[in-house]
Amino acid sequence: MSHQHLSPSALYPFDARGIAKRFRHAAIFGALDALQAGETMRFVNDHDPLPLLDQLRARYGERVAIEYRQREPGGIVIDFMVR
Repeated sequence: MSHQHLSPSALYPFDARGIAKRFRHAAIFGALDALQAGETMRFVNDHDPLPLLDQLRARYGERVAIEYRQREPGGIVIDFMVR
């Protein structure tokens, strides 16, 4: 059975707060690897994931755009848009 994507430019929520810390980065990379061009993952977390953003830039370069939607203590929302 093949994976069905909702539609081009679809928005997929990803709440990192419910994932054990030791698995978070692997889960995030897996989710981003599953996205197609034009799709966005909306990432929610309780802290600003600066080391993760560095890893994403190193791994994906310009292929994934990073855009903060909310950046407050205890409430971070970032869109990762695949190009």
